[in-house]
Amino acid sequence: MRISKRAERIEPFYVMEVAKAAAQMAREVAHSGTPMIFLNIGEPDFTAPPLVQEAAERAVRQGRTQYTHAAGLDALRERISGWYAQRFGADVPASRIVVTAGASAALQLACLALVEAGDEILMPDPSYPCNRHFVSAADGNAVLIPTTAGERYQLSAAKVQEHWGPRTRGVLLASPSNPTGTSIHPDELRKIHSFVQSKGGITLLDEIYLGLSYEDTFGHTALAIDDQVVSINSFSKYFNMTGWRLGWMVVPQALVPAVERLAQNLFICPSTVAQHAALACFEPESIAEYERRRAEFKARRDWFIPQLRAMGLPVPVMPDGAFYAWADCGEAARRLGVQGSWDFAFEAMKRAHVAVTPGRDFGHAETGRFIRFSTANSMAQLQEAAARLQGLLR
Repeated sequence: MRISKRAERIEPFYVMEVAKAAAQMAREVAHSGTPMIFLNIGEPDFTAPPLVQEAAERAVRQGRTQYTHAAGLDALRERISGWYAQRFGADVPASRIVVTAGASAALQLACLALVEAGDEILMPDPSYPCNRHFVSAADGNAVLIPTTAGERYQLSAAKVQEHWGPRTRGVLLASPSNPTGTSIHPDELRKIHSFVQSKGGITLLDEIYLGLSYEDTFGHTALAIDDQVVSINSFSKYFNMTGWRLGWMVVPQALVPAVERLAQNLFICPSTVAQHAALACFEPESIAEYERRRAEFKARRDWFIPQLRAMGLPVPVMPDGAFYAWADCGEAARRLGVQGSWDFAFEAMKRAHVAVTPGRDFGHAETGRFIRFSTANSMAQLQEAAARLQGLLR
């Protein structure tokens, strides 16, 4: 059977390959007394809060399980609009919001609507691998631009201008970012968007971790800059609904019909039960619980990253959001007699029973010596993991 060139271009998602190896190893050591601690997957250990679960149960009992509009329930779009106003002081009309089958569907729809074959999309290196594959799946070319700790691992306006070429269509950024947990300074983002607009390009921003911002400087949506920004968001991270596969996108008003046509044909609609459940995310009781959890994520970050630095796993930039630590394991790997983050990750799994993610997925700019820790785990688990890693590195 002939496989399409498009499919052949998509690299394996090594995060998931490592996760499979970790799961297999966890089964093998299950009775050893030191079960595997998973710090490799970016999934909150919290699940949907009570009101959300109850809303899903009601929807099923009452038979509200049939198709919705392709753009989502009007009531949910209004709730999302209200959240932007309440949380960020941003005026985002519900008519510009399209509810999607997760942020992944939103990114696919955005790329299919905006990227032509051969178009180039500028992205920072390191960055989340699936984002560049969405560009590739639309027959575009993701151009990875190396970034530094001094740039918070984010693109600058100067680098966007330097790398803009005749085939460049726009930029795809993430703030806060996976794997680094760092955000773009709002002033720099305005400069980037202003330049992109001057070229007739698109500014596409992955904001799925925006709700999990910890510093006032960075916790702002790009939608406050201009109504031509395309923003991707999700119920997975801040709202703790990973497996519900529900997200949304905010697009310029003129783009809504095209996105809706694509959604009708590719997805019919997002999960109806998940949409009815998500309405309860915005109740005051639920928001209070999400904010309590956000404070817990911050406390984990504040404890765990100094521990990494103390044991010889430096984190060059303190993350201002999400739940990741991007740590340099170059020296630690040499102490273990291995080379690079891939071997270090498997040594940590085998000898300390701690699963982490090597940097291989996230680009080419020195990612081979970095590992990504996920702190979306309990404080007790993080403390045990730190103790095991300290023992390993001693």
